[in-house]
Amino acid sequence: MSDQVEGTPSPRGRGDVDSYDQHGGFPVYKSVEDDGGPDFGRLIAALRTVQDLAVSTAPPADAVRLAAEQAEALAATLEPFRVREGLQAGGRAMGLPGRGSLLMMPWTIEKFDETGVRSTGVFRRFHMGGNGAAHGGTLPLLFDDLFGMITHAYGRPISRTAYLHVNYRKITPIDTPLTVEGQVDRVEGRKTFVSARLVDAEGALLADCDALMLVLMPGQP
Repeated sequence: MSDQVEGTPSPRGRGDVDSYDQHGGFPVYKSVEDDGGPDFGRLIAALRTVQDLAVSTAPPADAVRLAAEQAEALAATLEPFRVREGLQAGGRAMGLPGRGSLLMMPWTIEKFDETGVRSTGVFRRFHMGGNGAAHGGTLPLLFDDLFGMITHAYGRPISRTAYLHVNYRKITPIDTPLTVEGQVDRVEGRKTFVSARLVDAEGALLADCDALMLVLMPGQP
């Protein structure tokens, strides 16, 4: 799904879209660089490591008890600072891997313009399905997030994913540098057709994907 960020480029191929400023019922998001201070990136990196360790360790009972107490204390520290959607730092910190969102893959954007978007990174232990391979469900998430960025970079109004089709060509390994890149293929009114490829460092195709992104109508959630 696409995120609407303040300072978007001009719309391209709008078709019957009335206004680029129309983005359904979504708030307008502002990108942030330092919300949470300089340690926000440290916090996200540490939490990602905790995610990896939570699915890759078998600690004794006393260590589990201590970790649970520390996790509960961390939750209590953050709880008073809940904010409404659009004001949180996570997901809006464009300078951080995965934009500072724990849900998204911690990948780094290398290209972002109207011709397409390219991102590089690795699937971590947290993303493993089994036998050293990334869980099959993590690939649609990677592609869907990329398609949101692609439509945004192209200048399309905020859109939702109408369909997404993934072809799994080879096993996608964890802890291996990979690249995902895609672009807008064509625009038909409210419809934006996009596609992307996931490759390894040697250029071998691991998966490819195509999707339809549908521009939201005014007030549409």
